[in-house]
Amino acid sequence: MAIGNPITLTNNVASKIISVTATDGQTTFTVTGGYRINQIAVFRNGVQLSQSSDFTANDGSTVTLVSAANAGDTVLFRIFDDFRVADAIVSAAAEQTIEGNVTVTGTLTADGGVTGSQIGIQSAGTVVGTAKTLNFIGTGNTFLDNGDGTIDVAISGSGGGGLGTAINFSDGTTSPFSYIDRYAQIPENMLLDATNAGVDTSIIVSVVPNIEINSGVAVTVGAGKTMIIDVLQIGDL
Repeated sequence: MAIGNPITLTNNVASKIISVTATDGQTTFTVTGGYRINQIAVFRNGVQLSQSSDFTANDGSTVTLVSAANAGDTVLFRIFDDFRVADAIVSAAAEQTIEGNVTVTGTLTADGGVTGSQIGIQSAGTVVGTAKTLNFIGTGNTFLDNGDGTIDVAISGSGGGGLGTAINFSDGTTSPFSYIDRYAQIPENMLLDATNAGVDTSIIVSVVPNIEINSGVAVTVGAGKTMIIDVLQIGDL
């Protein structure tokens, strides 16, 4: 029959039991993996010993018996570790709040997007928020993660007066020069109307002096639109 109140462990309390066989006259035992002070129970041949009266355990590593053990005695250590919840899964449908930092060693998937004061991209003062994709298109556009929390974005734009494609310096910065191809091809049918060329009356222009429309391809200028080829009038250069 147990003496005193029995110890009841919950699934959230980690514990381990270490059993050793004593030698004759042994008093000091090293506990494998150590223990938390005042969180250890000691048994000798199945009888629980009393701390201070029967043993001391004050350094987190060793246990010393007051009375030396006999050869073949079984000394058992039950160690109670700190309160922990291992492999926890938050499955409640309600909102959850976690105070402090969260470290994810695997892949973080956020179906509803990610928001917060430390995450955000703005364009002309407008926040680019959840479920938005930054798509860098065109030759020369680059997106570089420096690895120190900063990201460099280089967008190839106009140079030399804002016309044509910029010619960059060796370090990637834009020079005052740009170029314009003499020829450009139209490989597919195009309808230039209010869906892609302005909702009102507009002028559709090309800085390329020679536009070649592939065989079988039609380019249609919609109502209210005016097309001007070689708007810079440099075709004879």
